[in-house]
Amino acid sequence: MIKRLLFALSSTTILFACTTLPNDKLDEPWIPLFNGKNLDNWITKIYSYPTGQNFANTFRVKDSVIQVNYDGYGKEFGDRFGHLYYQTPFSYYHLKLEYRFIGDLYPGAPSYTLRNSGVMFHSQDPKTMPVNQDWPISVEMQFLGGLSDGNERTTGNMCSPGTHIVYQGKLLETHCINSLSKTYDGDQWVQAELIVLGDSLVTHIIEGDTVLVYSKPQIGGPVVNNYIKNEKKDGKILDRGYIALQSEGQPVEFRNIYLKDLSNIYQKEQ
Repeated sequence: MIKRLLFALSSTTILFACTTLPNDKLDEPWIPLFNGKNLDNWITKIYSYPTGQNFANTFRVKDSVIQVNYDGYGKEFGDRFGHLYYQTPFSYYHLKLEYRFIGDLYPGAPSYTLRNSGVMFHSQDPKTMPVNQDWPISVEMQFLGGLSDGNERTTGNMCSPGTHIVYQGKLLETHCINSLSKTYDGDQWVQAELIVLGDSLVTHIIEGDTVLVYSKPQIGGPVVNNYIKNEKKDGKILDRGYIALQSEGQPVEFRNIYLKDLSNIYQKEQ
């Protein structure tokens, strides 16, 4: 993995220097964030409901997976976008999980959310979100499923609600950019990995392949509404935050969620 990461960054000297990880970093233990039994240590925030209210049991555990399900939503989705946050913020880490899309897009959900989900990171604390804030200020590793129509549809993309990144040496204000991943059709499980090095390097990996690399996540830009003004300080560099699984109207499942915390090693080196 590290060799692929170095190759992907070989044309950018500064970023290349950031990836020289000693072998002992690879020996850090994997911490399970999901116990396979319940949602202990996780916090829900669903649009139009207060933090902690898991409306209609949107996020639930079944057969050792976290399900995102809308069977209690009534006739329409109603813009009830939601996120399930791990209770502890992180700064330097390696996250890995598996996801798969199941079932049909719920009636009334926006068409762009078809076979669409993701994991948010460097997110604001869900407790700082008003009831009617639609998205957390965060960066997203976006997951997209193929539509079985013969067209390419990459996954492991980057989207940025209320944030910007630096991509190929320039501040990128585009909301989303595509990765270099393959297309994954059907209901197969897909393994995603995210390596976040504080406020510097971010790497997206899908099924063992490095598909996107960028740096310097920071607050800025639109695509987030009804936030508390003091929470959105444009230009502020993001070096830590919460991790959250997304709910957008498409049923999806997550499993085998593990994190390797690299913060102690990096703090010692600094």
